[in-house]
Amino acid sequence: MITQNIRMSPRRSLLRRWFEPKSIKKMAPATAVIVYGLLILWAVFVLFPLYWLLITSFKLPADVNAGPVYLPWIDFTPSLHAWRELFVFDYEDTLRAYINSIIIALLATVLCVTIGSMAAYALGRIQYKPKFATIVLFVLCLVAMAVVVGRWGVDWRLSLAVALAVFFVLARAVGRHFKATLGNGDILFWMISQRILPPIVAVIPIYMMFQSVRLLDTHIAQILAYAVVNLPIVVWLMHDFFVTIPTDLDESAQLDGATRFTTFVEIILPLAKPGLAATTLLVLILCWNEYLLSLFLSTSNAQTMPILVAAMNAGERGILWWSMAVVIIVMIFPVVLMALVLQRFISRGILLGAVKG
Repeated sequence: MITQNIRMSPRRSLLRRWFEPKSIKKMAPATAVIVYGLLILWAVFVLFPLYWLLITSFKLPADVNAGPVYLPWIDFTPSLHAWRELFVFDYEDTLRAYINSIIIALLATVLCVTIGSMAAYALGRIQYKPKFATIVLFVLCLVAMAVVVGRWGVDWRLSLAVALAVFFVLARAVGRHFKATLGNGDILFWMISQRILPPIVAVIPIYMMFQSVRLLDTHIAQILAYAVVNLPIVVWLMHDFFVTIPTDLDESAQLDGATRFTTFVEIILPLAKPGLAATTLLVLILCWNEYLLSLFLSTSNAQTMPILVAAMNAGERGILWWSMAVVIIVMIFPVVLMALVLQRFISRGILLGAVKG
């Protein structure tokens, strides 16, 4: 029995070394093998499509149609055929769509994040109590304005001015008789509910609105549409970041004579940089990949990259996978570059926004 225990002790020691960590800050070797193995497997799963995309952009049509080949200079000879075709023969269309995407996505993101951050800060610091009857009255005035413009063809500027005047008169006369109010939570829920609505439901009215003001196929139409559609996301996310910042900072700044806007710009925003960076990147990605609104609001002059990709898919020659790979690589480059620039803020922003209490 003693001899058997002595023989088993090295094996037990080996098991302990394999499954027990040396310290609380380190993983056991068996755990490390499993964890890093899963991470490597996941990395291969995520990065292989990008690798396949890259090598496809350097293949000739015969190499793409022949079957799956994986290794350059071994399975096939790389060629710049697809890159030359896109940037030489279709240079003007590609460059115009690319510049349009950059301008529209960046300006829409800046506008959306700017307005959304101020709205989120206001909802996080000021308690609003709008009367429910006043909101209903405002909606009814807008509906009446839309009916007058659509049915009788009255100029929308005149109709809007009359509708606002009627609203202010009725709000002062009737609003005082109703006591039911809404709170900040109701406003936040109403804003985020706009993202629950399928975009296809609102795209036709948006198209008709910009058509009536002669803004179709312009940058300003898509910038305004993208900013309005993504505004609820900015307000919802930035509100969570602002409520984690102590209100004592605002009170101290106001005691020193700072205005609400100065406090927001010079004190609150620098503290909310992680959340601002994460939110900006998310909105930029949504604006960069927007297809439905761009399809309805642009024809040729303000056409963006997603529309160009869709046009390539619907071409007479079918889907040209080699050209498609080049376009996709060009499309993802600005977003990846922005993610690398904001990387140190993004991880902190995600964690900060997830901690409550």
